[in-house]
Amino acid sequence: MLSRLKENNPIMLTIWAMLLLGTLVSLGFGRWSMAFVSFSTLALALVPPILASRWSLTLPMPFLLATTLFVFASIFLGEALDFYERLWWWDLFLHGFSAVGFGLIGFLFVFMLFEGDRFAAPPSAIAFITFCLAVTVGAIWEIFEYVMDMTFGLTMQKSGLDDTMGDLMIDAAGSLFACVTGYIYLKRDSAGPIGHALSQFIALNRRLYQKSKNRLKR
Repeated sequence: MLSRLKENNPIMLTIWAMLLLGTLVSLGFGRWSMAFVSFSTLALALVPPILASRWSLTLPMPFLLATTLFVFASIFLGEALDFYERLWWWDLFLHGFSAVGFGLIGFLFVFMLFEGDRFAAPPSAIAFITFCLAVTVGAIWEIFEYVMDMTFGLTMQKSGLDDTMGDLMIDAAGSLFACVTGYIYLKRDSAGPIGHALSQFIALNRRLYQKSKNRLKR
């Protein structure tokens, strides 16, 4: 996995190296908060490729790059460089982006489960479960923001309840978009560029999707 990243994505490696350097420099100057944020960003950015390798998954390079950029923009740029305060739309943009992303990941996961030998369901059921899963992830993230604010004195929640409820509404909208996209993909076997990305992942991990989608199209 790491050798593949080195060959195909210097942007990702540059971000990882910058985060590692930022962690070491912050530790050297005794800036513990900055060091924690830098290291946390690096650790979270490494989670997808590590899990993929452990679970024998093949992740498309655009997916890996998107997850790395999201974690970098959300935690490092947002907290360490204070983009949440400098740009009023930064938090809204990231929540919308993440909601769609987690929704699509949820769709692939749910679709994989229902493609097993013991499962079968119509596209509407898969879409509904996808929506519930994506919204749950958004709610867990809000809990994470609260814990970080209370534990390390960050300001991830910004205005408190208003910020949390606004984020949850954006999460719900992004999750709805993702589940509708998944539904269209199952019904028509296409859904524009996003449908192409779904097909790419399924093609790279064909062993996880043994059944034909035709059985689900009813």
